[in-house]
Amino acid sequence: MPEIMPARCHCGAVNFNVKLIDGLNSARRCNCSFCRMRGAVVVFASDLDVSKGKSALTEYRFNSRAVAHYFCAVCGIYTFHQSRSNPQQYAVNAACLEGVSPFDFAELKVTDGINHPKDGGAGGVAGTLSYTPTPPDDH
Repeated sequence: MPEIMPARCHCGAVNFNVKLIDGLNSARRCNCSFCRMRGAVVVFASDLDVSKGKSALTEYRFNSRAVAHYFCAVCGIYTFHQSRSNPQQYAVNAACLEGVSPFDFAELKVTDGINHPKDGGAGGVAGTLSYTPTPPDDH
């Protein structure tokens, strides 16, 4: 059964609940020009409900302009976007999920957004990113 998790932007102006498809197992990064600069880790949801602050959301569209990426107009945090590959899903900024940090993921698949199938590319996985925390004694 999909897991429902609360989420919010940094300042709390936007609150939303998401029904995760595969818990945190769907965590990804993307190498497209926008995601490369944004740097967010996303997880995928089958349902998303904005419970507070819908009017505080602002959107940005680029390239094909097919997908709206939503940000809090108050603090600027990227919150979520509808998936271009599968419009029935949402990609959600994992850092917006209650109790989740992008540094919780030791390894992340990187989606090949540069070669997106909807742009005629092969898509798939471009590589893997890893994070290894420095032990406290080595700071």
